Amino acid sequence: MVTVRIVALMSSSDLSITVIGLGYVGLPLTVALAGNYDVTGFDIDPTRIDELRSGHDRTREVESEALSSAKLRLTGDAEECRGADVYIVTVPTPVDEQCVPDLGAVMSATRMIAKVMDPERRPTIVYESTVYPGVTEDICGTEIERAGGFVRGRDFRLGYSPERINPGDREHSIDRITKVIAGEDDEVTDQLAAIYGSITSGGVFRAASIKAAEAAKVIENAQRDINIAFMNEVAQILSKVGVSVWDVLAAARTKWNFLPFEPGLVGGHCIGVDPYYLSHLAKGLGHHPQVILAGRKTNDRMGRWIADSLHQRRGGPGKALVLGLTFKENVPDLRNSRAFDVVQRLQELGHEVEVRDPLADPSEVEREYRLKVSKPNGNRYDLVVGAVAHTPYRSLGADDLSAMLRPKATIADLKGMWSKVELDPAVDRWTL
Repeated sequence: MVTVRIVALMSSSDLSITVIGLGYVGLPLTVALAGNYDVTGFDIDPTRIDELRSGHDRTREVESEALSSAKLRLTGDAEECRGADVYIVTVPTPVDEQCVPDLGAVMSATRMIAKVMDPERRPTIVYESTVYPGVTEDICGTEIERAGGFVRGRDFRLGYSPERINPGDREHSIDRITKVIAGEDDEVTDQLAAIYGSITSGGVFRAASIKAAEAAKVIENAQRDINIAFMNEVAQILSKVGVSVWDVLAAARTKWNFLPFEPGLVGGHCIGVDPYYLSHLAKGLGHHPQVILAGRKTNDRMGRWIADSLHQRRGGPGKALVLGLTFKENVPDLRNSRAFDVVQRLQELGHEVEVRDPLADPSEVEREYRLKVSKPNGNRYDLVVGAVAHTPYRSLGADDLSAMLRPKATIADLKGMWSKVELDPAVDRWTL
């Protein structure tokens, strides 16, 4: 029989909160919480901590002024996280090379908490990292018990609140979105409602259970992935009859209930990853997830299909320029970017490829992909690919584009961003 020690919840203003992981999710959350609570932000990357202390956020999610003025502690020392009332885990949950969920960072954070938590305070441990249903309670909770010799419910309690940060999106920021919350009991759920409700005007939604909240997160992104996969397949079909999918979408959007998903390269750390968490769970339960995996297969192959189509259109290799490398427009994040699929396939086909991106870290590009990021240099190309719709690329005009092109060159506009730019009729134009 387990004896539960009753500890009254502290008033919200008296809570000490530690956020573990200060990336594009954890940092905005930490800064928001610091307006109401005693907050510590922890990250294992010492360079990241130094940058944040100097007021610089490389993810561009928090402005320098807001970061510098926030009343919070930033640390890479786990000992400085000892004895918090609430721990919030916001570390990455990627997949490995076989597309199997990699819970390494989550488990590392979990073990750290087990070492520094004070069972006398009966802390609440909240996970925001994207996982499949059951991870919070059956894997993380069990690991805390094992690593620290604790008893869940008596020494600590669990909660889940899926992150909904959309990188580069200033409209759906942490202070405006609806936060889904779930606790292992009503008391924890009430506590999470008070904490998250204090930082967002969007309010909170109390999920039926922790597992329901976990599932909500993975299906949100799996749904987008499947819908984009449909549009990518449509684009491939229409290309065979010389019809642009952008022209078709312009017409279809006039119907009131049409869902305006767009084709393109699907990467990043959410849409291109989360469906594998759901499919991993399904396989473990003996269910083969046909629709989810079909969508992933289509989207993962899109970059190669684009490169193959352009190679065939050009009739052979040439000198190519790819504009944009990050996983989406107006963010510096390179993780799981499928723009590199286009680059690598063009190289495999014999093209001499040059790459540019105004936001990507050149050292990271070279380290992770062995590519050198170039700057405008007056060179002209047989093929120019607009891969990512960064604002500087959207603003390119006819003179800018023409200056990059050799005679009879091909310009490939993957995002339809130059559709209204009038170019010389001799320029070969291609789009999805």
